[in-house]
Amino acid sequence: MIDIQPLAILREIHRTGSLTQAAEQLCLTQSAVSHAIRRFEDRYSVKLFEREGHKLRFTLAGDYLLGLAQRVLPQLEHGAGVLEDYARGRRGSIRIGMECHPCQDWLMQVVDPFLAAWPDVELDVTTAFQFGGLTALLGHEIDILVTPDPMARPELTFTPVFDYELVLAVSDTHPLAQKHHIEPSDLTTETLITYPVSRERLDIYTQFLVPAHALPRRHRTVETTDLMLRLVASGRAVSATPDWLLRKVKGVKGVRIGNGILKSIHLGHRTGTAPPYLDGFIKLAASVKIDS
Repeated sequence: MIDIQPLAILREIHRTGSLTQAAEQLCLTQSAVSHAIRRFEDRYSVKLFEREGHKLRFTLAGDYLLGLAQRVLPQLEHGAGVLEDYARGRRGSIRIGMECHPCQDWLMQVVDPFLAAWPDVELDVTTAFQFGGLTALLGHEIDILVTPDPMARPELTFTPVFDYELVLAVSDTHPLAQKHHIEPSDLTTETLITYPVSRERLDIYTQFLVPAHALPRRHRTVETTDLMLRLVASGRAVSATPDWLLRKVKGVKGVRIGNGILKSIHLGHRTGTAPPYLDGFIKLAASVKIDS
């Protein structure tokens, strides 16, 4: 295998035009440079350059090796920089898992400035977990979990990034729109729309309906926030929705659920030393207001 040092020497000789200056650029003695070249020539039985007075002229073998040096050395130098970035936490990847279906728009407000600040960090977002977001985080399938339901575990750290209230979204013309707050019995004649999440993960059930032994007349699920709010605005259904989603929606009003269901979105990650870019993402997320 060809050693790197002769390649670097030939490139500097080409740049500077002399062995002396090449040695200076490489922080070597002229004797060390001459010895390295002679050892290479002896090994491969070739001459790399010839002297013409005070000038050096590359042979065919020298020209070939110079071309190789000009192709290979920049890649190796770039590789060294990449490894240094990894060591300093400037380069890497973040895999984000979403357990907050309506948080996509907010997340995009975080992603854009993050990508600008960390151009060498790859970022991926997923909502598909084989066994749930918490398991994906513990199993190193993802690096950050966006969730409204943090779980206290010593191996995980959850950072709150913004607060909100879960309200009942109803059409402006719906009779419930005139109420200050709703009672569980108010939903027994309604069609309730939620995201496709198990009832055990839905606060409208666990914190409101189930304790009162009440159920909606019908429960259906939809995948997208836009369709959910369109169905609500048409008067066909009601939905338990974060209050911030309704601030710019026409034809829909948010009504308090009981005494209020107050929530926070958290970013969860594995406890321990995190690379700077992961800390950077969390700090940036906490600075982005949900209604900005």
